[in-house]
Amino acid sequence: MTLDASSLQVVRATDRRLKRSDRSALASVGLHAGLIIASLVAVFPVFWVLVTSFKPDARAVETSPKLFNESSLDNYTRILGGEKGAFLTWFGNSVLIALLTTVIAVFLSATTGYAASRFRFPGKRSLMMSFLVVQMFPFAVLIVPLYNILIALGLQGTSIGLVLVYCTTAVPFCTYMLKGYFDTIPTDIDEAGRVDGLSPFGVFWRLIMPLAKPGLAVTSFYAFLTAWGEVAFASAFLSAADESKTLAVGLQVFVQQNRTEWGHLAAASILVAIPAVIVFYLVQRFLVTGLSSGAVKG
Repeated sequence: MTLDASSLQVVRATDRRLKRSDRSALASVGLHAGLIIASLVAVFPVFWVLVTSFKPDARAVETSPKLFNESSLDNYTRILGGEKGAFLTWFGNSVLIALLTTVIAVFLSATTGYAASRFRFPGKRSLMMSFLVVQMFPFAVLIVPLYNILIALGLQGTSIGLVLVYCTTAVPFCTYMLKGYFDTIPTDIDEAGRVDGLSPFGVFWRLIMPLAKPGLAVTSFYAFLTAWGEVAFASAFLSAADESKTLAVGLQVFVQQNRTEWGHLAAASILVAIPAVIVFYLVQRFLVTGLSSGAVKG
């Protein structure tokens, strides 16, 4: 006798409740205490950066109990007002580069992952193996060859060149992830679409892509973060002018040779983190759906 997905979830939930009831009171207290300590360890650095962002630079490194002593929004107003670098210009550059990287990388990864999941063609195994090998190289090793390639293409110092560089790092990982997700979608859906007269691309775009939203959400989030907070490639492949910098590179203006403007750096870091938090909030529903459906299918 086989169980459907809903019955399997009920059985697993009942099993979890039985396991919780078997846990002793001391073990339960220890478990919750460990979770609370782990949460505090994870949240405290972010909290301290937030507190520092409201302090003047002269008091940013103080460890006194008065956390909000002389707190104000001066750091934020100076950054957003342009007194401390062209923050809004850096923000626009980062948004443009991150969105282009996300769209291009996810589209290439989805089409490649679908082809590798559904079709047999010469070099398929070598292609997937090459994606795996690329992930083994540290980013620092790739800077010089990628720099030479961009110079040959005339894209050195341009945003498009940086987007292509980010795609080279995001596409291999996203392709592997999406291929695994496409493998969980029944091939009967493809056959039904072809019977209805859809082309292979029509089946992919109109039938498979809507079903793969959880996988697309995960890869989109990864591709966005790849471009949003990266420093090494952006520093090497963009010009030194303020109008070409991204946020991650622009933050270096607060770290000078003789001193560091900790208050302004903390405020800028909080502003940089906000878009990433928003993107995570938008895709978290699909992330949870993907994990749940994967557990049931597994």
